[in-house]
Amino acid sequence: MKVLSPDSIHPPFANYAHGISMTASHLVVTSGQLGIMADGTIPEGSEAQAEVCFASIDAILGEAGLGPGNIVRLNAYVTGREHMAGYMVARDAYLAGSGHTPASTLMIVSGFTRPEFVVEIEALAAKEES
Repeated sequence: MKVLSPDSIHPPFANYAHGISMTASHLVVTSGQLGIMADGTIPEGSEAQAEVCFASIDAILGEAGLGPGNIVRLNAYVTGREHMAGYMVARDAYLAGSGHTPASTLMIVSGFTRPEFVVEIEALAAKEES
């Protein structure tokens, strides 16, 4: 994977890459994951919900033989600016140790299917051709 960060544009605002280049032989796309646990529990706060989202993404990627280091793009949605920091803490913790910063978009949206949800995350992951 090659990180694309041209010197001619402003550097990323946080721990993400402007672009990723690779030739992939295996692609996994997740649906948006909400902060709901297998037993239906929804934790309070964006950091806790994002941790659940990333655990779900990790399980999906694991089933395909991939992990956090294979993520090439994250799209995240929060219901307010006050939820951005919690999401970013969870994202950085999830990606720590992967040696990788994917491309990323974070959007503020008006809401999700239930008012308890404050964050939703989807991932695009790929394995490079060998």
